[in-house]
Amino acid sequence: MIWETVVLALRAIRRNVLRSFLTILGIVIGVAAVITMVTLGDGATEQVRADISSLGSNMLQIRPGQGFRGPGGVRIAAERFKIADVHAIEREIYGLEAVAPISDQAAQAIYGNRNWATSVMGSTNDYLAVRDWPLSEGRVFTEGELHSGRAVCILGSTVVRELFGDQDPLGAFIRLDRLSCQVVGVLASKGQSSFGQDQDDMVLVPLKTLQRRIMGSTDVEAVMVSASDGVSTQAVREDIERLMRERRKIAPDKDDDFHVRDMQEIVSTLTSTTRVLTALLGAVAAVSLLVGGIGIMNIMLVSVTERTREIGTRLAIGALEREVLMQFLIEAVVLSSLGGVFGIILGLSAAALGAHLLMVPFVLNPGIIAVAFLFSATVGVVFGFFPARQAARMDPIEALRHE
Repeated sequence: MIWETVVLALRAIRRNVLRSFLTILGIVIGVAAVITMVTLGDGATEQVRADISSLGSNMLQIRPGQGFRGPGGVRIAAERFKIADVHAIEREIYGLEAVAPISDQAAQAIYGNRNWATSVMGSTNDYLAVRDWPLSEGRVFTEGELHSGRAVCILGSTVVRELFGDQDPLGAFIRLDRLSCQVVGVLASKGQSSFGQDQDDMVLVPLKTLQRRIMGSTDVEAVMVSASDGVSTQAVREDIERLMRERRKIAPDKDDDFHVRDMQEIVSTLTSTTRVLTALLGAVAAVSLLVGGIGIMNIMLVSVTERTREIGTRLAIGALEREVLMQFLIEAVVLSSLGGVFGIILGLSAAALGAHLLMVPFVLNPGIIAVAFLFSATVGVVFGFFPARQAARMDPIEALRHE
């Protein structure tokens, strides 16, 4: 019985193909918009998570000052750290995998007739461990190079490309402003961060080399630490804050003159923000499904009027009201379901194209596809019920008299 009703519904749809297509167009657009928005939103969330994770796993960053505060977002300055502070963190904080003091300065990197404005980062080998950043070739610094401040460097892939092109940089000497240093390694490429910064545009040198030969200062601008697996970064953060308050002699009633950033908290905040935006975009796109449902109801009302004599004939030869109701209701559901199928195909295609253009991962979410399809079918039931009920309640005699 139900299969015969479905066949009748498909025949009715086939008789007016163009009108049926225009009827389901709103459903197609609605389903496609929902799937596209949610898929791109999930891709953006995954990209943010990957970008933050590329900065380092379980990483915390300690910097002097309180970030951007005060009128106009002015950064409040504070005394920089000393190397003794770094040693205190290594000695007194439990659960640390690596501790990397860092300082950096802009410089002009020169090799032959090529030059490139880049950032020179001074640190130790622990910087590579904290950032989870392997070398693509070459070696890390030796203990002798770190302690003596020897003029050696490890290049990011962007600097290698700009200075050397296809040449092998290992063993070559480059100038960083007035300092000549030997290339001993090349960092693996990390690409751009979620903040649009090219992470590969840097030169890594021993911290003492930067302090003595470029900056002329023994200050440490920041400290990066990596918590061991299984150790709470929140507990590490609290221990570091307590230690730094003691070392910087901050009174109990005074604010910190430093700040500790937990990268896991940043990941959580950014991903939750992108998820909320994705949900809002999906909800806005879902409004077009309601518009499509109204279109189905209007066309079904027109169809009932056009087929009044057919309905009267069916009722006159013994068809029950529920059978007529089921026929038109299934017709509405078939229409909206076809719109859902076409919308899924269009939505996935648009999402794949958008992910390629925006350079974010294509994250297939079967759940949202199922929800969008079921919602489209539900729209058919809800908006098709009134026209179907109107057809089922017709008086057979009056229906047969209809011109």
